[in-house]
Amino acid sequence: MGALDGLRVLDLSRILAGPSCTQILGDLGADVIKIERPGAGDDTRKWGPPYLADSGESAYYLSANRNKRSVTIDIARPEGQTLLRRLLAGCDVLIENFKVGDLARHGLGYEHLAPEFPRLVYCSITGFGQTGPYAQRAGYDFLAQGMGGMMSLTGEPSGDPVKVGIGNADLLTGMYAAVSVLAALRHRDRTGQGQRIDLALLDAQLAWMTAEAENFLISGQAPKRRGNAHPNIVPYEVFPAADGWLILAVGNDAQFRRFCQFAECPELAEDQRFATNSARVVHREDLIPRLRAILARQSRHHWLIGLEALGVPAGPVNTVPEAFADPQVQARGMRIEMPHPLAAEPVPLVASPIKMSDTPPEYRRAPPVLGQHTDEVLDEFGLTPAEIAALRAAGVI
Repeated sequence: MGALDGLRVLDLSRILAGPSCTQILGDLGADVIKIERPGAGDDTRKWGPPYLADSGESAYYLSANRNKRSVTIDIARPEGQTLLRRLLAGCDVLIENFKVGDLARHGLGYEHLAPEFPRLVYCSITGFGQTGPYAQRAGYDFLAQGMGGMMSLTGEPSGDPVKVGIGNADLLTGMYAAVSVLAALRHRDRTGQGQRIDLALLDAQLAWMTAEAENFLISGQAPKRRGNAHPNIVPYEVFPAADGWLILAVGNDAQFRRFCQFAECPELAEDQRFATNSARVVHREDLIPRLRAILARQSRHHWLIGLEALGVPAGPVNTVPEAFADPQVQARGMRIEMPHPLAAEPVPLVASPIKMSDTPPEYRRAPPVLGQHTDEVLDEFGLTPAEIAALRAAGVI
């Protein structure tokens, strides 16, 4: 039994931010009912290649929709809106990422549902939030990364701004959404009162800037792109070894001295320009070229084994295949397999990173086929076979 067993989530979200939130909740035991458009479904089902075998289900979709049941309802029609309300009577949480005002036009905005369902936790995820001059704009991860400052810090100093290689703003907003939902449910448990959660990709991306945002707020100086370098710690970046790339992440002066001893350059640790982290930050342009030349003399294996023995943080720059082949990743069970109705062999998926001693994540359901559970769910909510057949004949489901 999962930690959230007994919790039911009505998921009206699609793409990545909302689905990543509801997958977290589903992994922890919640019953997630994914509401999709008849005949089309979540846009990401077709975001490929690659696709699962010949099924037409994209890897992108599979990455964020585990532990959910798919129900198709046309919520633009009055019959669909009535049906959705019927489902909400048995749900604790609604997650949606429609444009501001879209659900309200269907009578499904928070202001419409809260009086009827006062215990409902209603979580809205948009690009820019429910308020402010940009509220009506469509929001995308790429825009949030650019507008929130992330791209101004990502990439080489002399190169173009670069986005993070995955949907960074989407995923971190999904995590904030999951945390917010759990906090709202805790409040509801105490007071009996649900509430509205208003999450914006831009807000979440700006909050994710953490130390670099605070560096600006304190100093008044705009942070600079430094490639793989750290703004406040030196050396803390990628270096070329003789046969590949490695990360050297020296966190304090004692580690730097041990590194210099192992690298046979003890004089660097005695040089006043490099003896302390503060001095190394100021004089990084003098230090880093010297370290690059030193590290390039030996293999990556030489550095990783030797520095690990000395407690100096270092690691390889892995490709994705190398990451999944890493013995630590394998020991932590970060690759799982689940049977899927459209595949002859179990489907490989990335596991949840959450480790809990008593209520660990569970992998109960593979990402669902469009509408796979429509009849099952509607039956659970008391609809008769005749009612279900009539809704299907009318194109509502």
